[in-house]
Amino acid sequence: MELKGPRRGGGGEHDVEAVLDELYTTPPAHFVPLREELAAAARTAGRAEDARRIHAARRPTLAAWAANLLLRSQPRESRQFLELGRALREAHRTLDPGAIKDLSAQRRRVVTALSRQAVQLALDAGHRLSDTVRHEVESTLNAVLADPDAADRWTTGRLHSALTPPAAFPSGTAQAAATRPKAARPTTAPPSPRAQRTDELAERRRAREEKLTQARRAAEEAAGRLRDQRTEHAAAETSLERARDRQNRAEQRVVDAEQQLEQAREALKPAVREQRQAEKQLRASAEALARAEREARETAREAQRLGRGQRS
Repeated sequence: MELKGPRRGGGGEHDVEAVLDELYTTPPAHFVPLREELAAAARTAGRAEDARRIHAARRPTLAAWAANLLLRSQPRESRQFLELGRALREAHRTLDPGAIKDLSAQRRRVVTALSRQAVQLALDAGHRLSDTVRHEVESTLNAVLADPDAADRWTTGRLHSALTPPAAFPSGTAQAAATRPKAARPTTAPPSPRAQRTDELAERRRAREEKLTQARRAAEEAAGRLRDQRTEHAAAETSLERARDRQNRAEQRVVDAEQQLEQAREALKPAVREQRQAEKQLRASAEALARAEREARETAREAQRLGRGQRS
């Protein structure tokens, strides 16, 4: 099981794995807007499959985000923690009581220390974790120690919900009983009614606790989905408002243009009248000029005629 860090090679800035790593260490409040922005950028770049993977990323709960942040921000401590989990599981498998005792004490110290680091990392990123969320972070860390599948999920750095450890850490006594050959059972008295009632109450309590844990997890995931929907709804409302604003501005420009056109038409009317009046005056002037030219010609001819008469 290898601790996986951000993958920066190969695809360069378009490496979808590096993008997802960045996304899952983003505070949950900013997850959905960043996810949609990155998915849109991938679609614009023609990387449809990358866009689909990015868009499918599920928004993490606060506890899951803190656990992801811890893994990415504290790689050395995270590797040591994974080694501790492997050692603990091996100690329980081999029924080594000394190792189990020492490693169990170490487990409690390390889980407490790492959960505090996760709380501080979240605080540095602007989020104060409640006691409930801190408990979920510790639950996730205990699950990583006890369950190799949980450890594999954590090492991806992309948890979207807190992990739940087994009802109890694997018991060496229980494993020993499973591996030892069964001896003949001595004849013993049946358990007393009081012992039976105690066992039943304990079993009911465990069942209630498991149901409560599942209900809390389901409620947290539902709350996360609700926050996602609210964020997306708010983004849709913002887009609608922007579209309405653009439409209003365009309609106003149309109104302004129509008003300017009407004003131009009104200004055109006196210009047309002036042109017609000028054309009328021009025609009258042309007619007067023609009359004057005719009169001048006739006068000139008359003067010539009278001049010839005097000479004769």
